[in-house]
Amino acid sequence: MSDAGMNRSNFLVEIGTEELPPKALRALSAALTSGIKKGLEQAPLAHGEIIAYATPRRLAVKVLAMQQRQADKSVTLKGPPVKVAFDAEGNPSRAATSFAEKCGVDVKDLEQEDSPKGAWLVYHGVEKGQGAETLLPQIVQASLDALPIPKRMRWGDGDAEFVRPVHWIVMMLGSEVIPARILSVNSDRLTRGHRFHSAGTISLAHVDEYPTRLEKEGHLIASFDQRRSRIEELVAEQSAAVGATAVFDDALLDEVCALVEWPVSLRGKIDERFLALPREVLIATLQEHQRYFPLQKSDGTLLPQFIAISNLQSREPNQVVEGNERVVRPRLADADFFWTTDRKQSLADRQSGLDNIVFQHKLGSIGQKSFRVAQLGKQLAGELGVDQELVTRAALLGKCDLATNMVGEFPELQGTMGRYYAEADGEEAQVCAAMEEQYLPRFAGDALPSGAVGQVLAVADKLDTLCGIFAIGQKPSGSRDPFGLRRGALGLMRIIIECELDLNLQQAIEKALSLQPLEKLDGALAAEVYQYAMERLRAYYLEESGSGITGDMFEAVLARQPESPLDFHQRLGAVRAFSAMAEAESLAAANKRVSNILRKSDDPVSNTVDQGLFQLEEERLLFQGLESLGAQVEPLLSARRYTEALTALAALRVPVDAFFDKVMVMDPDPALRANRLALLGTMQTLFLFIADLSLLKAGE
Repeated sequence: MSDAGMNRSNFLVEIGTEELPPKALRALSAALTSGIKKGLEQAPLAHGEIIAYATPRRLAVKVLAMQQRQADKSVTLKGPPVKVAFDAEGNPSRAATSFAEKCGVDVKDLEQEDSPKGAWLVYHGVEKGQGAETLLPQIVQASLDALPIPKRMRWGDGDAEFVRPVHWIVMMLGSEVIPARILSVNSDRLTRGHRFHSAGTISLAHVDEYPTRLEKEGHLIASFDQRRSRIEELVAEQSAAVGATAVFDDALLDEVCALVEWPVSLRGKIDERFLALPREVLIATLQEHQRYFPLQKSDGTLLPQFIAISNLQSREPNQVVEGNERVVRPRLADADFFWTTDRKQSLADRQSGLDNIVFQHKLGSIGQKSFRVAQLGKQLAGELGVDQELVTRAALLGKCDLATNMVGEFPELQGTMGRYYAEADGEEAQVCAAMEEQYLPRFAGDALPSGAVGQVLAVADKLDTLCGIFAIGQKPSGSRDPFGLRRGALGLMRIIIECELDLNLQQAIEKALSLQPLEKLDGALAAEVYQYAMERLRAYYLEESGSGITGDMFEAVLARQPESPLDFHQRLGAVRAFSAMAEAESLAAANKRVSNILRKSDDPVSNTVDQGLFQLEEERLLFQGLESLGAQVEPLLSARRYTEALTALAALRVPVDAFFDKVMVMDPDPALRANRLALLGTMQTLFLFIADLSLLKAGE
């Protein structure tokens, strides 16, 4: 193999655009970097570190120490059999000449190799590696084509499509430009700095000048992560200056970072009268609408100040601050108006208005959904010993805040505003809390409802949505999940398990389906919904770091179809503990063997074992062990103390091993065979009560 491709150079590609969607910038950058890495691996072109850059007006990737060309590789091609390749006089046939042409050589340059099936023509050669400058345009184009862009746009007279219009392309290997035309733009060495602070284009003499010259001459920080860290520093400095801390999360920080190329921090003020607004309203106004960072005291009380991150180094920063204050003032005034106006009408008085809000055209209005949830919630509350009247009240009022001005302006505050308005109406505390808790968990790792009424309402609401959408045939497919059923189903299972709601899920699904406003439902629909929920639970257990749950453990419990997800969870914990025991492998193998024997046997298996038919001591010892442990384990099973039960059953390892070593189950004598099958059936029943241990991989 040649070392011609071992020379290394740094590679840079930069796509210069109009301002990119801020919420998508980080994902686009990661996808472009991943695509280029994948393309280099497939080429293959060896390389060092890959560095991503992303600003509002560019996506860029730098690859360090990349091969300048592919390594040469040996090629062997097998041609036609020798007897077909030449005639009786040794002249080459058309098959031989065609093969030689394909290989780019004369027939005389081909070799012959013997094999068990005869001699064949063979070509041995070397395929020259292609230069990186030839491969890279294709790799970049393929990476751009694969970006997760829901809707691409066109601009000008060209046919190019991208998330935003493209104005320049930099593509260089070392100091040389790689000629290419991508997205209707010719590649070059000219990049651009900050839209306002940069003096003009920047001509890169070498890839290594990127991104240093952009920062020095272009007045921008090209690295997303470095710019994000700088914003955090600026926010911390401004917060510390007034003895406060900023209120923000990673999503806000990412979005602000995606809006600026040269971050500059400013601190503004708001009228103190707006502090009377609910905390969440004030934060939503500042964060969601303006991308500002609210400030709070150590006790969590909000200050009448905020931090804004500007994309300009202004010579008159006070005017910029005043501009930011002027923009946010009417937003807060609107919120204050909504807060005052909404409380003039109770939530209960808004119920009729929910009939005018469509949930889903086949499933009716939000009002109809609320009524279904109230019926389902009342039944679930009765089964769980929760106050039915409070659950019903919470369900009927639960979506009423959707008809308020505040939620119309701030949809993300649904539930939260319901709690505030319910409190203002003097509703029961548990009903007020349930207004907000019905939407929990909103995302992975989010808190769960803490109150019993909120827990039941959340379960009923999620079940209604899940069953309704399945009933109209719109279950999630691929990445499409407009009703958030994946998140909702997992949230449903987490609430039932983690809040310890001993609920018969299959019956609850059937009840939820019966309430849907549809005339005919598929009889298998309940099982399909149940299976979907269990699949979401499987993913949760298997992907949860440190859970210790494996796929075979999950299948072992699922085979028993426990009615309650809480019961399922308890059994799964017991199987996990059992799998760690020394006896697990032997007993799992024994259960698998028992299952195979009973499945293949044509003889009926009796429920009764006749001790008088025992001929071997191993039969008697196994029977005695089953009798003794059965009496010990049954109360443990009734109390769902599954781990203790499996620990006790582990004592059967010795008699079970001895039984299979010494006893021939399928004895020619029909009576002995039937009795031994009954003995194995008794053993299987005892183990199967918890899980089908034969499905565990241990013992294979």
